Amino acid sequence: MSAKTPMAEDSTKSKNMNDLVALCKRRGFIFQSADIYGGLQGVYDYGPLGVELKNNLKAAWWRSVVYERDDVEGLDAAILSNKLVLRYSGHEATFADPMVDCRKCKSRWRADHIKNGRCEKCGSDDLTEARPFNMMFKTTVGPIVDEESYAYLRPETAQGIFTNFRNVLDSTSRRLPFGIAQIGKAFRNEITPRNFIFRVREFEQMELEFFVEPGTDDDWHKKWVEARIDWWKQQGLASDNLVAYHQKADELSHYSKATVDILYRFPHGLEELEGIANRTDFDLGSHSKNQKELNLKAKVMENNDSTAKLTVRDTEANTESVPFVIEPSAGVDRGVLAIITEAYTEETLENGNKRIVLKIKPHLAPIKVAVIPLARNNEALVSKAESIKKTLQALGLGRILLENTGNIGKAYRRHDEVGTPICITVDFETMTESENKIAGEETVTVRYRDTMKQERIAVSKLADYVRKFFNV
Repeated sequence: MSAKTPMAEDSTKSKNMNDLVALCKRRGFIFQSADIYGGLQGVYDYGPLGVELKNNLKAAWWRSVVYERDDVEGLDAAILSNKLVLRYSGHEATFADPMVDCRKCKSRWRADHIKNGRCEKCGSDDLTEARPFNMMFKTTVGPIVDEESYAYLRPETAQGIFTNFRNVLDSTSRRLPFGIAQIGKAFRNEITPRNFIFRVREFEQMELEFFVEPGTDDDWHKKWVEARIDWWKQQGLASDNLVAYHQKADELSHYSKATVDILYRFPHGLEELEGIANRTDFDLGSHSKNQKELNLKAKVMENNDSTAKLTVRDTEANTESVPFVIEPSAGVDRGVLAIITEAYTEETLENGNKRIVLKIKPHLAPIKVAVIPLARNNEALVSKAESIKKTLQALGLGRILLENTGNIGKAYRRHDEVGTPICITVDFETMTESENKIAGEETVTVRYRDTMKQERIAVSKLADYVRKFFNV
């Protein structure tokens, strides 16, 4: 056994959030937004590697939910929301969290996060009564600021799907069951952002609204719960760190008939990663019913018929019905945090040294392959490494990095920490005749992240080898 062979690794339950935050900043995954000015609470920026990981997670979701199915369409709706959309969806009246003030230190907290009835900052129990705080960000549209010129930054991506239901239905001729998927930004003015990127004010959602015939909704809800748990397992999350929690009746949102939360064991505890809700016909029904009122007020109609019936017609039965909807909704940022948490591993090598490695699934890895010339100033080695990098980049796997630092040991350690699945080293044996030549061909050293094992591969076979490794 090599002196570098991994001997042990920590479990997910023992992982510390501070270690993850430090790694994310050190290696360019996630930064505090505007940190040179003291930051902005609950807002984060994704660095060079973080944006790659985030994009890879979103691409995996889109591939699974849209490309691999024949019953889902995509959408990218606007972030700015017409105030009437959120009024009639119930958000203006109900999208609120309970807030309390500490009379001693004047800090404010979300009431349901207070432990033992005491302020988290100073420990005082002299707190105000809880009162609702609407979390939506309001802004003005146009040059005049008055009560008629405001809009909202959307608090969720769902309403853009519901208001486009008729547009998508008419332009695609879909029949039930079918879904509309969207990935995009949402904004919530959280009272107390916390736990790194878990609870933030600006975030992204991966959301699907899957429309079904009333009466089939319970079966579809069960199917989507199972499908979403399986998908997270495919992204590398361990089964014993995932828990399906069925919300009790008094926990359900105003629109929900049933909701199952997929919980994950984050460093700060068991918390929601994704929710799968049966929203019944609440949203489409609400938007349909309120069209009559709006159109009459605007005097665009001469009769009482709605101009926006968000229904599906059964041509055989000559009937119309408002579909029920099943909504799997996952936070991209929480997904990124879960992936990093699961992958973060501290190993003790046989020689006693420590190694930090992100054992991310290859399809999610920010850097798919690192090509490393052994000597940074050797023109022949660098030129060969550049050629290999160009060949592999053309495979369309994602980012292939030329790592021309000249220190192979440090390069390996860096790529262990950022989760690069394989490193390819172009060394002097690549360019010269040696016993490592394979049938007279040039060879390179391929090193594997998880095992640190190395083998020689012929350069001519490298592209096919990498394709097979990434299963493409």
